Amino acid sequence: MAQLEKIEQSLQEHFKRIDQIAFINQKKVLEAFKACKISSQCFYGTTGYGYGDLGRDRLCALYAKTFNTESAIVSPHLTCGTHTISTALFGLLRRGDVMLSITGMPYDTIQNSIFGKGNNSLEDNGVKYRQIDLKSDSSFDIERIAKEVKKYQPKVVYLQRSKGYTNRDALSPHDMKDVFALIKKLSAKSFIVVDNCYGEFVDTIEPSDVGADVIMGSLIKNPGGGLAQTGGYIAGCQKAIDLIATRYTNPSLKLEVGSYELGYRMFYQGFFLAPHVVAQSLKGAYLIGQVMTSKGFKVFPTNDIIMQDIVKAVYFDNAEDLIKFVQTVQTSSPIDGFVVPLPWDMPGYKDQVIMAAGTFVGGASIELSCDGPIRAPYIAYIQGGLTYEHIRVLAEKLLEIY
Repeated sequence: MAQLEKIEQSLQEHFKRIDQIAFINQKKVLEAFKACKISSQCFYGTTGYGYGDLGRDRLCALYAKTFNTESAIVSPHLTCGTHTISTALFGLLRRGDVMLSITGMPYDTIQNSIFGKGNNSLEDNGVKYRQIDLKSDSSFDIERIAKEVKKYQPKVVYLQRSKGYTNRDALSPHDMKDVFALIKKLSAKSFIVVDNCYGEFVDTIEPSDVGADVIMGSLIKNPGGGLAQTGGYIAGCQKAIDLIATRYTNPSLKLEVGSYELGYRMFYQGFFLAPHVVAQSLKGAYLIGQVMTSKGFKVFPTNDIIMQDIVKAVYFDNAEDLIKFVQTVQTSSPIDGFVVPLPWDMPGYKDQVIMAAGTFVGGASIELSCDGPIRAPYIAYIQGGLTYEHIRVLAEKLLEIY
């Protein structure tokens, strides 16, 4: 299709930059595999308590090495990103502590972990929450951050890297460095905690490289490489991981237990492939963005901006057009491509959500997927794609439909 080829030609500078990032990250991951002495023995699972589980322990070490942290928890028993983030927050925060979000309201599904009476939330457990929104240009409100950190000495300063269901920019680790240094200067004991979902391997560095005490995410997003069947990771300084481990299991067991009889090969192999798969997703995001822009739709971020997560937002005038777009994505899915998705009351969300998720791993958003809440402004968030060619098939269809 000539029109699609022309669009691809206009994206070559982005594609070249993405390939360079993938190469640097692939080398980093490979070196970590070697440093952690990953062998075929690490693939085997265990049962029962899982004492001395080599695959579990070295998988944790692999993430810690790659993400430049002292320790990590990587486990299929962390059921999703929301569970992973909640585990970290409950591990770090105690009654009377302050949690300060400096990127506005956290993602929808984590809000019930923070707020609420009678639901065993952080608020229920005596944790105080404060929030500072990003500025209109998606930059940090440095003046307010300095004032709040100095005044409240928060136990946790929380950031969400990805845009979530908002229309702000995703955040670059490069832009975090100075604000992290400021926070530590004003409150040395604060833990800087970053929801890193959708951001792993998008850049050559992670938030942990510029001062974050904890980064965390889901294995069915970027770091799982499309092969991890479930799970989450929490990587950070030893002090933080020790505290979080008491919540992950309990204070006496921490990381000494946790078996997984199915074995760990897919987690290792997925992590090895992750830099390449993320690059495929990023290229696809630019392609879909340019296709929809050429058809008169607003996309965010626009294609002149360097993306800091794998998510591209497409804006529609009404719910019907949003639903049509998500349904079109589903028709290009390898699994359940014949199914018509409809809005539904998805657990953890205040509004109905429609989701195209014809994926090999249920709900895996590193695979080509699309979702959006049925509320104004009507935005479809499209992300993922294990291969660029798969996303290109969808791009052809979108050019024909629109």
